[in-house]
Parts: sequence; structure tokens; C-alpha cells
Amino acid sequence: MNDTDRTRTPHTAPATAPSAFPAPSPPAGPLSRLGWAAADGWTVARRDVTHWLRQPWELLFGLLFPVLMVLMFVYLLGGAMSVPGGGDYTEYLMPGMFAMVMVFGLGETVTAVTTDSVRGVTDRFRSMPMAASAVVVGRCLADMLRSTVTLAILIGFGMLVGWQWHGSAGAALAGFGLLLLLRFALVWVGIYVGLLMRGQGGIAVIQTLEFPIGFLSNAFVATATMPVWLGAVADWNPMSSTVAAARELFGNPAAGGDSWITQNPLLMAVVWPLVLVAVFAPLCVHRYRNLSG
Repeated sequence: MNDTDRTRTPHTAPATAPSAFPAPSPPAGPLSRLGWAAADGWTVARRDVTHWLRQPWELLFGLLFPVLMVLMFVYLLGGAMSVPGGGDYTEYLMPGMFAMVMVFGLGETVTAVTTDSVRGVTDRFRSMPMAASAVVVGRCLADMLRSTVTLAILIGFGMLVGWQWHGSAGAALAGFGLLLLLRFALVWVGIYVGLLMRGQGGIAVIQTLEFPIGFLSNAFVATATMPVWLGAVADWNPMSSTVAAARELFGNPAAGGDSWITQNPLLMAVVWPLVLVAVFAPLCVHRYRNLSG
């Protein structure tokens, strides 16, 4: 074969090799989809847990405020406080402080979600082949892990200043479970609010609103000592139901009232969070799916 023949010989391009890592497609069955979403959600949660392990001072700074609040109310103001019906004010206070920490976690959730959005992390997650619910579920898991650790540390600190529960361990665990159930509901509220925000300017507003939510309750004083209209508003605060139910389960002093809401704290401590989750969890997933770039 001469040189001319070689130049005229058609050259066939080699076939393109198939990708070794094809993009995964969503599973077909409902159980498979659920497992896929759970695995993706845990992956997102692990990212946040790793961040906390590398920067533990964020968790420590988050604990500083409730610890200072406990010291202030127990040692500075506790002598002037009285519990209607009698009882130790420290034991009356601590269930309210536990619930206050759960409420104040709302600002942490909003801050984390908004920061991820501003930095483009949320957009990167949306471009990946992962379950649409994974990001919000992962955020919920991560915040619940953090809240559990925070609550455990504050319980230990409460015991140091004289708080204790009276009764069975099962009842005490149920009380802690109701506190975490309230936090679980507020996590979904925080995720939704964080997804609605387009910048970090509204974070300060949310953190400011935590104070009236927390203080307009039975956490620090009995609602019977408030003006009638203000006491009624405080009684219908979901946090008040959780605090009253926790006091009942812990065997701590409880200054209840005569209204229906104050007579059924255990029921409402379950109903309020379930209603919030039923409303805000679907809203979170819908909002995440319809985020604009």
C-alpha cells in the first residue's frame, strides 16, 4: 500500500467509552425512595455535625446564654420569686429554661439555612442527583442532634444548681421527649423561614422575636400573676403547654390555672408540635423544590 492509499484510507474514530460513573436515577418503589431520601438526609446531616466537631466553640457559645440566664434567675432574682401554691423556685424555673433553649434554637436554624442559601450551598445541593427532601431532612436531623446535646448539658447544669425530678425515670424521659418534640416542630418552622429569606438581614428580626415567645409564657412566672388578657395569651403559647407538661412529669411545682388549656398540658404538649410539623414540613419541601436560582 503506497502513501496515497494510506491518506485515502478512511479513519474510524474510536467509540466513546461509556461513563464509569453514570448519574444515579431515583429508585422506583416507594420504600426504595424512602431509603434513598433517608440516606441523602443523613449525608447532609453529617456535613453539619462534622462542622460542629471542627468548631465546637459555636456549641459552647450557644450554651453560654441559657447558663447565664439560669444563674441570674436562681441567684440574683430567685430570692424575690415565689411559686403560687408553694414550692422551690429553682425546680419551678428549670423546666421553663429547658423549653426556652428549645425555642431559642429557632434562630440557630434560620441562621444556618439562610447562610447556606447566601453562600450558594443550597443551589449546589439542588444541582445534585439527590432526594428533594434530603436537604431539609438533613438540617432537621442535625439540629435535633445539637439540641439533644445542648439539653443534656443544661440538665446536668440544672442539677448542679439544685434542680431534680421526682418520680420515675420513665416520666422524666417523657418530659425530656416533650421538650425535644417542641424543638422538632420549631426546626421545621425555622427551616421554612430560612428558605423564605433571600439574605441575612431578617435573622436579627427572628432572634428578637424569640424573646417575646419565650418570656410571654409560664416559663419564669405563673400566668395567674399576669393581667387576665396577657395571661390568656401566655396560656395559649405552645411553649407554655410544654413547660406545664414537663413540670407535671418531673414532679416539679406547677402553678396551673382554671382554663381548659391549663388543665390539659400533656395533651396540648403533643398536639401543638404535631400541628406545627403537619403545617410546616410540607411547606419546607415545597419551598425547597420551588426555589428560584
